[in-house]
Amino acid sequence: MSAVEKASREAVDAALQSERYAEILAVVAAVQATQQLAQQQPPAPPAPVVRSSGGGAMKWLAIGMGGSALLLAVAVSAIAVAISAVALTICILILRSVWTDLKGRKS
Repeated sequence: MSAVEKASREAVDAALQSERYAEILAVVAAVQATQQLAQQQPPAPPAPVVRSSGGGAMKWLAIGMGGSALLLAVAVSAIAVAISAVALTICILILRSVWTDLKGRKS
């Protein structure tokens, strides 16, 4: 093997070795970038705590009271509508009577 062939072989080996080092450095840089990114991100907030609703009896008592108040309001509204209907009927009967009296006088 001549000195030129030996030198060219060593140059080729050196080029391959430098490519391997470049690949290793790229992998190390990518790992470091990933670690830095992971450190910069804030940790995820803890999951909200779900509390079981205590006082089941109080809840049902409140629902019952609310339902009773609602039904009472509906009943009072129905009574008001009935009173209005009776008053309107009386008004119409009185006006009809007045109309017939006025009509009878003219003829």
